[in-house]
Amino acid sequence: MNQELLAFVVSVGETVMKNIPISLGLAAAFTVLTYFWACNPGKHWWEKPDLVTDLCYWFFIPVITRYLRIGMLVAGAAVLFGITTASGLIAFYQNGHGPLATLPLAAQMIIFMIGEDFILYWTHRLFHRKRLWKYHAVHHSSEELEWISAARFHPVNLFLGAVIADVVMLIIGISPNIFVVLGPITIAHSAFVHANLDWTLGPFKYVIATPVFHRWHHTAAERGGEKNFAATFPVLDLIFGTFYMPAGELPDRYGIDDREFPTTFGAQLMHPFTK
Repeated sequence: MNQELLAFVVSVGETVMKNIPISLGLAAAFTVLTYFWACNPGKHWWEKPDLVTDLCYWFFIPVITRYLRIGMLVAGAAVLFGITTASGLIAFYQNGHGPLATLPLAAQMIIFMIGEDFILYWTHRLFHRKRLWKYHAVHHSSEELEWISAARFHPVNLFLGAVIADVVMLIIGISPNIFVVLGPITIAHSAFVHANLDWTLGPFKYVIATPVFHRWHHTAAERGGEKNFAATFPVLDLIFGTFYMPAGELPDRYGIDDREFPTTFGAQLMHPFTK
């Protein structure tokens, strides 16, 4: 038991340590970029009143994502394929399986990104419905939206969103090896779309999600908060009629209507269960 606990602690520590250099790099990059191209000039990101809350999510979410994903992959292999041994799980997932695993990793990454974004688009829309909104409200609660706000997700939202999407794509055969490249890219892009930047990328705004595109999603419902659900590819919003980027206008106010919504990390985790 002690060895298992020690292994868990070491694993958590490794996950956190891997996140530190990425975090420092993003902090430096967005500090410079927002100096020149801020969407909403004013405070610097490190002056956010709820910065500690964002930092807790930033370092906690990668840990919980890792273990939720592992648990779901183990359960999925057991239920769908009858694989329950450690050696069997390693052999099954190590390099993917089936026809998809025979494709070049670059092709697998493209399929993964498209498939995952399609799943996330629809789960995201579900989280804006009344039953699930109390969990997703955590992500929208930041009134000063910054790159560090990207990880502010309630574990239930995380589990029913990104984790499920990842697991579906891996179970159908995509190799986990794609995460070596996609992992850092996903983190960087998520920080990018939440960054305080006025970038639209011009004609490429339909190709890849940008800060202005996603910041409209964090505004009030009547201003754009019920639009722009895609995490990566805005073309999904174009197809399903939820694309919103008014020309010559920038979003400026964020957050949710609930003025009594808690601002601390622990209180936000408990809040959906106290409603």
